[in-house]
Order: sequence, then C-alpha cells, then structure tokens
Amino acid sequence: MIDKDYMCGATSPTKEWHQIKATVKLTQLDNLTAVMSMISNNLMIEDYSDVDLKTCYGDLIDESILNADKTIASVSVFIPVERNYNEALTFLNERCSENGIDATVEVVGVNEEDWANSWKEYYKPLRIGERIVIVPAWEHYEKQPEDIIVTMDPGMAFGTGTHETTRLVIGLLEKYAAKGQRMLDVGCGSGILAICASKLGADECYACDIDEVAVRVAEDNVLSNDCENIICKQSDLLKDVDLSRGKFDLITANIVADIIIRMIPDVGNYMNDNAVLLASGIIGPRADEVVSAFETYGFEIVEKALDNDWCALAVKKKK
Repeated sequence: MIDKDYMCGATSPTKEWHQIKATVKLTQLDNLTAVMSMISNNLMIEDYSDVDLKTCYGDLIDESILNADKTIASVSVFIPVERNYNEALTFLNERCSENGIDATVEVVGVNEEDWANSWKEYYKPLRIGERIVIVPAWEHYEKQPEDIIVTMDPGMAFGTGTHETTRLVIGLLEKYAAKGQRMLDVGCGSGILAICASKLGADECYACDIDEVAVRVAEDNVLSNDCENIICKQSDLLKDVDLSRGKFDLITANIVADIIIRMIPDVGNYMNDNAVLLASGIIGPRADEVVSAFETYGFEIVEKALDNDWCALAVKKKK
C-alpha cells in the first residue's frame, strides 16, 4: 500500500497520545502546515492529490486512498496525554481564524463532549517569572507574601500560561509593566496578559480580540480577578482600538509572526514615544524576519527572550 503521509518525525497515534488533526482545502495546506508547526515540528501530513493509477503501481494502492477526496489535505500533531492538549487546540483554532484558514479540527482519542473539561486535570498552579502565579479557578493555592495571583478559567480561549509564548510575554511584563501606564493587549485570548498588567500596576488596560468567544471569556476572567480597570472589546487587531483617551505606554501582542509583521506599519501610531511593545508567538526560525520588519519601520529591539523554539521581543521606537 502506498500511503502519501509525510511523517516529519511524527509519533504514531497510540492511546498514549492525543492526535490533533486539521483538514483544509488543498490550496490552504501550506498555510495550515505553517500554523501547525508552531505547535510542534513533528507533523503528519496527509495529501493524496497526486496519487494516481497512471503514475503509481495501482495494484499496491489501497482503494480507500484511490477514492480519497484529493481536493483536501490534513495535518496532524500528537500531544502526550499527560500534557494539556486544550492549549494547543485553542491556539490552532485562533491562529486559523486570524489567518483565514478554513479548517475542520478534531481531536482523535478524546470525545468532543469532553473537550471543555478533560484537560483541566493537567492545568495546575504555575509560577511565571518572579512573582506571578497563574492559578486555575478550580484549584486551591496557598499564597506566598510576594505572590501576584492571577485566577484563570480559559474555557475555549487561548491563554492559560502553560504555553511557551504566554510564559515569555508574562516574564517580560514583570519587567516592563508599571504604575500609571495605559496598556493594550492585541489578540487577548483569555485576557491573561491584561490581567497580569493590571495586577502589576497599570492604570488602564484594554484587551481586544477578533474572536467574540475570546472576548466573553476575557470578560469573565477580568471579573473573577476584580480588575475593574480592564475593558474588553472585539477588534480585528488595531482596527477598532479607541485612541480618544490617548496613546498607550505598553502594548502586548502574543499572536504569530505573520500577524505581528502585518501590524508593525501601524502600531507606532498607538504608542507613546517611550512605549514598549512586547511581541510574542514568534517561532524561532521567523524571529530574524520579525526583527527586520520592526527595524524597517523605525523600531529597535531592546530585549529578546527565548523558550524552547519560541521567541518574544521587547521593542521601542528609535529616538
């Protein structure tokens, strides 16, 4: 049997793994592969578009492959059962939405009705940086004197703190968030970054996301953390951000390289002269490209943080 599955180091789907599988029209395969590679470099790609009896040994090809829909393709990643697969799942859904990828996503090995709750047993209190502790709403945690507690119930929005991209930007927030700031979080997901900034002293925080579900989740988390100075709003990147009260001192964008690059030409108009932009969600191989885009539009990189194959940047306007 000839099976056109390209196994890029992928692990076989056994009962020890959750398989996250996304299916798209063939024309969107490259874009989907790029997004899936942000979750893991171990991909399984199923593309049967050029399997043909005229070009292959027809009698060795499984009939199901010959009859497969050759206008679609699938990409899978495999998440160990001991890890929180929901973070990868919501990351995938949000990035597909932002990039216009019309994907059908399924988790093999997990019943759909269990998606919203089964991952919770893997989500435990997590210390990030020096002071911030992310505590799931259903977990008990004994607060230490210097702790800043952020209570989270991410639901189906991205941002529990467990993903490298979120950890990186929260670590930078501890350095750059300060009292008196106006803060903007672009692509807020669960609202975790705006809540952290608020608890680190920012006076006013604005959390926006293109996904109305994420905005509702963020609003719930803002309420549960008693952060009355955070406003959540639906917006396509910066499109609907209100500048009537002035520009921002701190902006966070934990999204993906392509979207950050798309935002760079305009984001300076939303920043005060001494403002800091924290950009995360950048896969390592794309970091130089993002840095180059920032420099092209008059920014300087003041700090680069790395975690596994992910990169976050602290950026300011050049003086």
